[in-house]
Amino acid sequence: EERRKELVKQVKHVGETARMSIRNARRDAIEEVKRLQKNGLPEDAAKDAEAKIQKITDSFNKKVDELLDKKEKEILTV
Repeated sequence: EERRKELVKQVKHVGETARMSIRNARRDAIEEVKRLQKNGLPEDAAKDAEAKIQKITDSFNKKVDELLDKKEKEILTV
C-alpha cells in the first residue's frame, strides 16, 4: 500500500512536468504570434491564432489529466 502511494506521487510529479512543458510550449507559441504581429500580422489573425493555441493547450492538458486519473486508479487497484 505504501509503495503504491509513492508510485502515485511519482505519477503526479510526471504529470505536473508534462503540464509545465505544455505551458512552456504555449508561452513560446504566443510570443511568436506577438512577434509576427509586430512584423505586420493583422490583429484579428493574431487573436485567432492565440485562441487556437489556447484550445490546443486545453485539449492536451485534458489528455494529461485523463491519463493521470487512469494511471492513479490502475496503481491503487489491488
